[in-house]
Amino acid sequence: MRLCMLSLSRSQRVLPSSRVGMSRDQNAEARLLKQRLAEFMDEARANERKLRRFQALELKLVSLNSILELIDTLLNPDPAAVSWDQVSLLLFDPEYEVQRMFKDEGIQLEEKPTLMFVSGMEEMEALYSASLFPSLGAYRSSKHGRLFKHARKKPASVVLLPLVRYGRLIGSLNIGSYDADKFVRGVRTDFLEHFAAVVAICIENGINLERLKRQGLTDTLTAINNRRFFDQRIIEEVDAAGRSGKPLSCMLLDVDFFKRVNDTYGHQVGDLVLREVASIIRAQLRGSDVLSRYGGEEFSALLANTGIDEAEEVAER
Repeated sequence: MRLCMLSLSRSQRVLPSSRVGMSRDQNAEARLLKQRLAEFMDEARANERKLRRFQALELKLVSLNSILELIDTLLNPDPAAVSWDQVSLLLFDPEYEVQRMFKDEGIQLEEKPTLMFVSGMEEMEALYSASLFPSLGAYRSSKHGRLFKHARKKPASVVLLPLVRYGRLIGSLNIGSYDADKFVRGVRTDFLEHFAAVVAICIENGINLERLKRQGLTDTLTAINNRRFFDQRIIEEVDAAGRSGKPLSCMLLDVDFFKRVNDTYGHQVGDLVLREVASIIRAQLRGSDVLSRYGGEEFSALLANTGIDEAEEVAER
């Protein structure tokens, strides 16, 4: 009997088909894992860049001492700091307090269409239904039209960020994107929620700081500007009128026979009269005019861009 022996080199050996298939599957799985790891790393780096941009913007907001500057920065962010296409701010202002702050600085709210106010909480709460969490989704004119009425080109997707302090809704920061996939339900909103919390704190602190400033410049009885405020403001208005060449008028008013009112009916009634007179005068003035209690029963009003004839008409009213 002859034996025939066949020797194969290592390179010539044939692996079972099952082992070949397993090797190919392992290689494919390794490539897939490598691809996913690269995607995760890219996402992590993108999130890190986003976090740094948000932190820079937050630090800037925290450093501002004026509510007016704060709101202006929010509505006009550095394009390099955010990836938004549009932004608007809706504030709950039932007492007209924040709006008066702007008007007292001579800022016309009509020139700031991205800044809006509501006096009723129902309208504010309707934006968020029952939950005070970011609301993401496609732009709908029925829900978002008012918030982006200033925009010629409407956003494709939006996120509404509730501004909450101590469980109370004080406003809504509304962000729009032309990318329909930018703000969709289900995406993580960690950065946005943190940013909204910082914005809410900054707005509340800014309003409180402005209140403290105004306490020293406001007449406690009539709630209008006091003599100290008038003395500061008239210098600013005269300087502005001199630079612009536009007229400036100043009215001084007093209440006739006011001493007789106090003597006859008492000082409490006299206080009511002063409050009512201040309210009536304020109703006849423009938002840009500056009304102050000059002293006692005397009031003053600075009328910017107003000549003598127009000022006389206002005085007669």
